[in-house]
Amino acid sequence: MEKVIGIDLGTTNSCVAIVENGSPVVIPNRGGYKTTPSMVAVTEAGKRIVGHIAKRQAITNAENTVYAAKRLIGRKWNSPQVKNSVATSSYRIVEGPHADVRIVLREKEYSVPEISAMILQEMKVIAEDYLGEPVKKAVVTVPAYFNDNQRQATKDAGEIAGLDVIRIINEPTAAALAYGFGRNLEKTVAVYDFGGGTFDISILEIAQNGVFKVIATAGDTFLGGEDIDARVIDWLVQGFKTEHNVDLRQDRMALQRLKDAAEKAKCELSAVRETEINLPFIISSGRNEALHLQRTLDRKTLEELSADLVERTVEICKQTLEDAKLEKKDVEEVILVGGMTRMPKIQEAVAQFFDREPGKGVHPDEVVALGASIQGAALVDDKQEMILLDVTPHALGIMTFGNFFEELIPANTTVPTHRTKVFTTSRDNQTAVKILVMQGDSEKAEENELLGEFILTGLRRAPKGTVEVEVTFEINADGIVSVRAKDLETSLEQSIQVTATSGLTRDEISSMIQNAQGELLDRRASEEFETHRQEAEKLIAEIERLFPQVEQIVATSDFGRDAIDKARNIVDRAKQAIARKDLDAVKEHVEGLSRTQRMFKGVVART
Repeated sequence: MEKVIGIDLGTTNSCVAIVENGSPVVIPNRGGYKTTPSMVAVTEAGKRIVGHIAKRQAITNAENTVYAAKRLIGRKWNSPQVKNSVATSSYRIVEGPHADVRIVLREKEYSVPEISAMILQEMKVIAEDYLGEPVKKAVVTVPAYFNDNQRQATKDAGEIAGLDVIRIINEPTAAALAYGFGRNLEKTVAVYDFGGGTFDISILEIAQNGVFKVIATAGDTFLGGEDIDARVIDWLVQGFKTEHNVDLRQDRMALQRLKDAAEKAKCELSAVRETEINLPFIISSGRNEALHLQRTLDRKTLEELSADLVERTVEICKQTLEDAKLEKKDVEEVILVGGMTRMPKIQEAVAQFFDREPGKGVHPDEVVALGASIQGAALVDDKQEMILLDVTPHALGIMTFGNFFEELIPANTTVPTHRTKVFTTSRDNQTAVKILVMQGDSEKAEENELLGEFILTGLRRAPKGTVEVEVTFEINADGIVSVRAKDLETSLEQSIQVTATSGLTRDEISSMIQNAQGELLDRRASEEFETHRQEAEKLIAEIERLFPQVEQIVATSDFGRDAIDKARNIVDRAKQAIARKDLDAVKEHVEGLSRTQRMFKGVVART
């Protein structure tokens, strides 16, 4: 059966899993870690690096290291969230050619799907190294509250990374799949997912026959651990400014050091009551003296700094319960997902709201990837009896006269679905109707996301309000939206399949795919060279260690001196091939070095 990997493309960390022998397992990276930082950097030499290596050099290469790119994916340049990131990030964010977002690294502009593709490609490589075979298909998770453009941008990122993303599923839903997999449960559960960049709450019914039905979902795609870090950074910056009258935000390296320290302190305060933040030589003052930052942060202060953010998640939970038409007592288990749920204050807030202690039965960092791999296996295995019924996180509708948003499909409608509504013309003798397809939760059309538009022409001339146009919305299991408009009297019809956009053209995506493949080939060649280089250097070291003994033993014969000369020649040529980074030559010399090493060992052993 074809292998399908499940990828949790996270804001702070990413994770990849696969179902093996009927059980989902997380695949560790080369360092043995189950998660990989969602960070990408370009070094001074122009080399792309991803994950732990990118994180390790983030402070010294702050301007060219990207973190939390997921918060920007699929967003328009003029959105408030993008403005927030522009003001607070240590890397440069600029406007792209399609009013989208681009990130500048070493003077080159990258789209956000391209940056996310680098992380997805890393997940693909981790899986291929583990499985020993190429991987083509993946299920990738997204926050439940992502809109269609954000989902499409994530899908584009998968394509650029060389993956066929066979399904995009919601993170809380994936967590519920992993939680209920193979347990034959009958339960109503709430998944509280507070990650690095986003917050989601989903309420699901899990049935014994393997049906996972989402009743309601809600969230905030710009609320997460990053915001709590930002509060700690503000607290540090403010304190430093009061003490030294110096604004640390003006220095990119200082800002990256602060971010690092804030995240570390936040994590430590889940286990201890207070922690010291000590950043020596953080910046030089105008008089060229080095200034140091040293402050103690306690858990109480952290909780005060982030109280309104935690309260915001509780408000969203409250609204979601109302949307689901359920009471707290109807929820039988609360599943905590995402790294932020390790924070004691968050666990306390959840317990207080739901009137029950949240369950600790799943790994908050791994459960989403495990669920994605379960969904992946189910999609390619006919024998899998698992049905997943998800909902639309946002309402879908059209813009009507007066700039209002007319909802046709409400939020939390189970998909697939279709809805029809009849509208009338708003002007006398109106012969055409422009249908603007929108997604969102505001009554004002301009506050929602425009997904697509089309025009129904050829309407008969008549007084306003007398021509009836029937509009039908349809969403299939993959979340693809189709909209049809029909003049009820003449049966004249026009339709559109709404293709969400990531802000990239097909040509741009094709070019990015080629670049990504080129990068991967270079990387694979570089890794192969590294493997053979290490092997060759090990053999050279062993031969050079044995040289004096062998020379002493065979120096008296012409044959022996000739063999020594040949050995020296092989070693010299191997060293030159390593210096030239000539992979084929190094591979060739490894054989000669192996023979020489065996011969030397034999000579020494016989004496």
